[in-house]
Amino acid sequence: AALKGGLRFQVSAALKEGRVAPTELCQRCLSLIKSTEFLNAYITVAEETALKQAEESEKRYRRGQPLGVLDGIPIAVKDNFNTAGIETTCASNMLKGYISPYNATVVQKLLDQGAVLLGKTNLDEFAMGSGSTDGVFGPVRNPWSYSRQYKEKSVPKSHSEDKDSNWVITGGSSGGSAAAVSSFTCFAALGSDTGGSTRNPAAHCGVVGLKPTYGLLSRHGLIPLVNSMDVPGILTRCVDDAAVVLSSLAGHDPKDSTTIQDNFKPFELSDLTDVSKLSIGIPKEYHAPGLSSEILALWSKAADLFKNAGAKVIEVSLPHTRYSIVCYHVLCTAEVASNMARFDGLEYGHRSDMNKSTESMYAATRREGFNDVVRGRILSGNYFLLKQNYENYFIKAQKVRRLIANDFVKVFGSGVDILLTPTTLSDAVPYMEFIKEDNRTRSAQDDILTQAANMAGLPAINVPTALSERGLPVGLQFIGRSFQEKQLLTVAKWFEKQVKFPMIQLEEGKRHDHGVFQHQKSASFL
Repeated sequence: AALKGGLRFQVSAALKEGRVAPTELCQRCLSLIKSTEFLNAYITVAEETALKQAEESEKRYRRGQPLGVLDGIPIAVKDNFNTAGIETTCASNMLKGYISPYNATVVQKLLDQGAVLLGKTNLDEFAMGSGSTDGVFGPVRNPWSYSRQYKEKSVPKSHSEDKDSNWVITGGSSGGSAAAVSSFTCFAALGSDTGGSTRNPAAHCGVVGLKPTYGLLSRHGLIPLVNSMDVPGILTRCVDDAAVVLSSLAGHDPKDSTTIQDNFKPFELSDLTDVSKLSIGIPKEYHAPGLSSEILALWSKAADLFKNAGAKVIEVSLPHTRYSIVCYHVLCTAEVASNMARFDGLEYGHRSDMNKSTESMYAATRREGFNDVVRGRILSGNYFLLKQNYENYFIKAQKVRRLIANDFVKVFGSGVDILLTPTTLSDAVPYMEFIKEDNRTRSAQDDILTQAANMAGLPAINVPTALSERGLPVGLQFIGRSFQEKQLLTVAKWFEKQVKFPMIQLEEGKRHDHGVFQHQKSASFL
């Protein structure tokens, strides 16, 4: 029953009252990880470490001295956050076997509060992608592919079609973390969000995905993709849980100069009873090419929900949105080229046996260590940074980025509290369809509704909203004012309560003889 509960009011309470022990909870999650292995959500499962941490937590509960709400709670971490003593690979040959000597700040904060680290989750190589299909450990499968809801509505095109070939992607690049939370193998997971990499898989996997304001959470120990946009993301099964994890992680870090200097006050979400004072903005530019009629109808329905409850709902304009994906591509690849320069085979990670010269060793190491996607982005970024191109591409993109950020400032300055948009253009597509297009094309399509929030540094959250006609999750995105996470999450919680997103009825994948086990969707650890 604890697996069905929310963090603060169910699971943490059950642990305090002794109705469930941390070791029991941990073992149950480890057992679920094994039975859902086919999802490929985890790269490394730290069973021994997790059980030791659960035993320590149990001792604290026996003494009546738990460290807080997260004590004894099983969590997972995307495999681009450094973890001392546990391999950190970024799903790349370049870092296979690499064990960091230190923990990322956000990981350390979770451990300091007694959370139990189950393992490291799968992703696109170095977090470059929007499907979690391009990592060296293989693609992640969306748990909803094995749900009754999807199975009942997906009809094989032919009798000869393999039952198992119809599985859908998780989205990316934090697909492993989203799948882990969605399949009930953990209560919360860390992802990273550079252009939507937490919100996109959250939408496809039917979970909550929060991208906090840039600078609210420390990036120390998160292997960088784009320093000026990367943010640790939080994936949970309900909004309340996201607030709990956020309160545990936020605040200044002396090891990350981009974090806020002010003290962060942890908060609990209250129930919003009156939305009449709220002003909800609907950005017209988010009616983007390729947006499915189903999501458009859901977006409109959500706006009506706020309007009928008394909120002011107005159409707003963010005129530079149409340039944002191109601008994002230039800035992203330029920073990638710079960040990937550290992987040269000298200090850590893969090193080629090529020994003709230092230069040939560098070249061979990077050719063997990086996949085509990473190498392609490095080449693009270096092209944009060439002396003759720097002004025309990089500097121009920085200027456009400022215009995009100013659009948000103007809209929020006009009295709008929260923006409501779609998170993705459609529900999750089957893997075989997804790989027909290259990573660059897919990322441009899939990031279109999410990356502007990263360029402006604003907080944004995906809230699971409904099931599509195919029985797959669809989410909507709320974008808030800078550092106004409490307001954003309060509104998201109100919306979550209204839409009553259904529980997943999850078959145990390929082992159809094991039948079906059901879990309550709104699992919170509070």
